[in-house]
Amino acid sequence: MSSSLLSRLATLPPPGDNERTSVGRKHLAERLQHLDEEQQGKLNRILEHAQVSQLLDVIFGYSPYLTQCLLSDLLWTGKALEQTPEATFQEILTECENEVPACEDTSEAMRILRKARKRVSLLLGLCDISGLLDVTAVTEQLSAFADTVINAAVSHLLLQADTRGEIRLKNRDYPLTDCGYLVIAMGKYGARELNYSSDIDLIVLYSPEHIDYRGSRDLQSRMVRLTQDLARMLDERTAEGYVFRTDLRLRPDPGATPLALSVNAALSYYESTGQNWERAAMIKARAAAGDLELGAWFLNELAPFVWRKHLDFWTIQDIHSIKRQIHAQKGGSAIEVEGHNIKLGRGGIREIEFFAQVQQLIFGGREPTLRPAKTLDALAQLAQAERISAEAHQDLYKAYRFLRTLEHRLQMVEDQQTHSLPETADGLSRIAGFMGHPTPQPFRDELLGHLRNVERHYAELFEEAPSLAGPGNLVFTGGEPEPETLKTLRTLGYQDGEKVFHTVRAWHHGRYRATRSTRARQILTELMPAIIGQFGETLDPDTALSRFDAFLAGLPAGVQLFSLLYQNPKLLDVLGDIMGRAPALADHLSRNAGLLEAVLDSNFFDPLPDRETLENHLQEELNRARDFEDCLDVVRRWTADHRFQVGVQILRSSITSIEASRALSDLAEAVIRALTPTVEAQMAEQHGVVPDGGLLVLALGKLGGREMTFSSDLDLVFLYQTTDDHAESDGRKPLSASVYYGRLAQRIITALTALTAEGQLYEVDPRLRPSGAAGPIALSVNGFAKYELNDAWTWEHMALTKGRVIYGPTALQNELKDRIHEVLTKNRDPEQLLLAVHDMRGRITKEHPGKSIWDCKYVRGGLYDLDFLAQYLQLQHAADHPQIISPSSEQAFSEMAQAGLIGEDEKEDLSRAIRLFRQVQNFLRLTVGENFDEGQANTPLKVALARATEYPTFEELKDALTINADTVTRYYRQRIELPAQALTDTGETRK
Repeated sequence: MSSSLLSRLATLPPPGDNERTSVGRKHLAERLQHLDEEQQGKLNRILEHAQVSQLLDVIFGYSPYLTQCLLSDLLWTGKALEQTPEATFQEILTECENEVPACEDTSEAMRILRKARKRVSLLLGLCDISGLLDVTAVTEQLSAFADTVINAAVSHLLLQADTRGEIRLKNRDYPLTDCGYLVIAMGKYGARELNYSSDIDLIVLYSPEHIDYRGSRDLQSRMVRLTQDLARMLDERTAEGYVFRTDLRLRPDPGATPLALSVNAALSYYESTGQNWERAAMIKARAAAGDLELGAWFLNELAPFVWRKHLDFWTIQDIHSIKRQIHAQKGGSAIEVEGHNIKLGRGGIREIEFFAQVQQLIFGGREPTLRPAKTLDALAQLAQAERISAEAHQDLYKAYRFLRTLEHRLQMVEDQQTHSLPETADGLSRIAGFMGHPTPQPFRDELLGHLRNVERHYAELFEEAPSLAGPGNLVFTGGEPEPETLKTLRTLGYQDGEKVFHTVRAWHHGRYRATRSTRARQILTELMPAIIGQFGETLDPDTALSRFDAFLAGLPAGVQLFSLLYQNPKLLDVLGDIMGRAPALADHLSRNAGLLEAVLDSNFFDPLPDRETLENHLQEELNRARDFEDCLDVVRRWTADHRFQVGVQILRSSITSIEASRALSDLAEAVIRALTPTVEAQMAEQHGVVPDGGLLVLALGKLGGREMTFSSDLDLVFLYQTTDDHAESDGRKPLSASVYYGRLAQRIITALTALTAEGQLYEVDPRLRPSGAAGPIALSVNGFAKYELNDAWTWEHMALTKGRVIYGPTALQNELKDRIHEVLTKNRDPEQLLLAVHDMRGRITKEHPGKSIWDCKYVRGGLYDLDFLAQYLQLQHAADHPQIISPSSEQAFSEMAQAGLIGEDEKEDLSRAIRLFRQVQNFLRLTVGENFDEGQANTPLKVALARATEYPTFEELKDALTINADTVTRYYRQRIELPAQALTDTGETRK
């Protein structure tokens, strides 16, 4: 057809916004004034044509962007209206093909391309609005323009590289000939369905064998730079605008690969790690620019990856799992027109595309007719092959054309890549008019009819298997997260949905050993909604997922673990607790994934055996160690495994705080008792042994009282006894007894604290020894007893109440126990004792004020006050009642009640408070560490904390803590604070 565009203007939408139209007319008149009389006259004759005038009102009233294109290029607009659209379009393409490659200056090439883009936008806009081209013709023309632009830009960049001597082209007159540089079009661009204002999805590849490269840098770096320059030519915004927004994220594993890959690297990726969603994306792949022969070869090589003739069960499951991650509803849903996303929302374009692609993947391998890249062609072929019903074909065909036309109208307004309808009534009324409806209601009815038809047919795909979507979409495929998936993640408690998307996407790309096998990724896909949901219930879902990511990164393989989780859902529940609430356990599990399977053992949640049994088990492990270094690793693995077990038991509330503290204390004691002889043997190899001598280890603090938490260090004092004060060791390098035992003590500390490949065992604090850090690391028993009897401060005797001898020859242990008993039961000045205890508590309060009721150790009425009460009362009354001496404060209170030193009610109150504060402390130390902010804590953590302490609700637990703290404070004031203040006041009065 050869008639001009002007003569072919047909049905036009009703006029748009009157105010916009008036402003457009005013600006048109102003622009005409800048032309000479001949140009004005010619243009006026064209613009005054009735249908052209009506077309101008439509453009001015609906599209600021097209208005700007028209007004900025009036003479060309007039010429275009007088020519055939076909001739005008071809002129634009020819100008790009001829002028851009030869430009010496890239900025000039970019100017030409941007001018061409504006003209194409206006030309196709005019043809689209006036009905001269239907939506499929418009998308084909836009795709053809993109092909021309990219080929011109690549030719320009290759010629520049040739001129600089970096490459040698086969033919400078035809620079793309066998050039080895390939641009693959993906998505709508690949299917020649390009949107009016769309990104273009590209994959850039190159073939080293086809490129005569002579540059100084490596070829890949140069190809990446060329690709960056190409993207800049297309999407950099200049004063003239831009050409196409360019997206390179559909390339293989974009988070870990360069912008340009060799064809062999790309083929290797798809053959070994390619995802089913990438197979779906490749249905639309097309060699669009550069070396098209190389492109044909590459896509032919890739065909077996995309089109599989035989699909195993898990491949089909994986394909279906992609759609099952989407929350689809079959009719009856409330689709709001205002603000609806016609691409990604319910009943939108993406659902139509996916409807076709899933079935193409499943059946296209055996039926080549089902392989068209265009969506409408694919639907037609699926209907002809009776893979979909005739009704589905017709409904989806009509909906697709309507929605794509609407998409173009939305994007014509401001040249924005938008897919969402206006949210206001006025905005919706304007877009309805732009679609040809005089009033909004018919437009709403037509739109809703199409959306509901798409939604209904799409949801039928989901009837074969249970949904994997959970409370909403959870789609982790494609190059960018879908809005519905981000919305679902926010609902589940994640703060950074985009990071979650890219983390999960990396798993599916097989970046970790655990996810490299297809089978592993398939099972992981099935598990994904459960994993995301489970971590969403934790204190910090984003952190929990990050820990799980680190866990996956350390796994040597994934199939076994993922299968275990798939078959045992309760393990995922435990894993969620660990990753979300217990950083130390998560870290250990990352290094020892096999521990997770141990949770299935029926005995896993039983309390640990007694200390002697633990010690025997550890000794058996140490007996198999090859050398001393191996011993250190063995004891660390063994201890960490058992600490992991206790930690999980605390998390799952299967043991009480008392049981947990004793288990952790028994573990530490078993380690010291089993490891110390190994260190002694190593010492003896160099220095022999001290005749008739022996080492003793005295535990103080939490270990001494068997009250350890998950983060407790070891308060240890090292002592020794010899029959001769001047004795020396009998080895090749003899040492005096004091030096010998000092070095032995230091070696034991090092063995406990050294960081090996298996981590660290414990922190050791030896500062509670006489004279603290300034004193010798090991002291003779006689020297220790003399110091404690004559020179020690009251606080040192308080600490000694928790003393427990945990290692050494039996006779020496008994002797040390007698010496400690002698110190603790000596007569004391009651006033000096009272004032010293009061002063010490004041110092601690000043240095560590309790921040909240959750600061179990330092809060008034908390564990420090409880220990001070127990220690003060023991030192006050032990001379007359030696049986009250006990490393355990709770046991000491019980003995005091038996002796009539405190009332039964007081004993019960104090014991109850100890148990509650320790239970809370144990749980918090395991989960959030030292600091707990209830304002920042989420509901699942609060529920878990209440459950761990056997309270119905978090608020009831908080109330109980407050009541217990007040009770303890009352007793403390009665027994220590008020009497001490009275003594102080009396002393001041006497002065």
